[in-house]
Amino acid sequence: MRILLSNDDGIHAPGIQSLAVALRQFAHVQIVAPDRNRSGASNSLTLDVPLRIFHEANGDISVQSGTPTDCVYLGVNTLMRPMPEIVVAGINTGPNLGDDVIYSGTVAAAMEGRHLGFPALAISLDGDRHYDTAAVVACRLIRALVKEPLRTGKILNVNVPDLPLSELKGIRVTRCGSRHPAKEAIAQTDPRGHEMFWIGPPGETSDNAPDTDFAAIEQGFVSITPLQVDLTAYSAQSVLTSWLAKAEVSGKW
Repeated sequence: MRILLSNDDGIHAPGIQSLAVALRQFAHVQIVAPDRNRSGASNSLTLDVPLRIFHEANGDISVQSGTPTDCVYLGVNTLMRPMPEIVVAGINTGPNLGDDVIYSGTVAAAMEGRHLGFPALAISLDGDRHYDTAAVVACRLIRALVKEPLRTGKILNVNVPDLPLSELKGIRVTRCGSRHPAKEAIAQTDPRGHEMFWIGPPGETSDNAPDTDFAAIEQGFVSITPLQVDLTAYSAQSVLTSWLAKAEVSGKW
């Protein structure tokens, strides 16, 4: 099996390296990942400057200043030959739950793989200790996909509790929960007296109902949420049509 492996924490992050070791027990793995941490890059592509690559001694490839989407795009279209059969992103340090998927470079890497026509999996650990647990979960899911292909056309967003493997409660299929808006910006002053800011932490959970990804992780279950690229709010289309008519927006120009 040929797997393209990427992430948003950077090529030397413990998560991607742990997962590569586990996957290479049964698959050919090509890492194409950012040369540094690009968390929060979402689906951004680098279009204003060329992308330079660096070949590590073990065959891994880093993309200088590249985003996770850049890495998957280059991996599929240029750098991995023969082409991959599946795109895997992770293991991310920290969860990608609820609204976090909008910003996540890990999820974005999987989305780019799906957009380019491949089965895609994003995997994140709710912490920074038990990468081995998340690696086992990822390997089991990938082996299952080989044995029994899943033809949903969706991205699988997998979040794993930061627990020893023996303490996992099982797997739940979930939906994205939600957080309260993040409002904190941390102000600092640089040595020249100029004001600067750090983006603050995410908001607290607002929707952690039993069927959400937040609830599954809190209760010790692996959360798998199917995600889609189509963001169309179909249920709002008729409402929008009625509003346009009432507001007389579409009259003569």
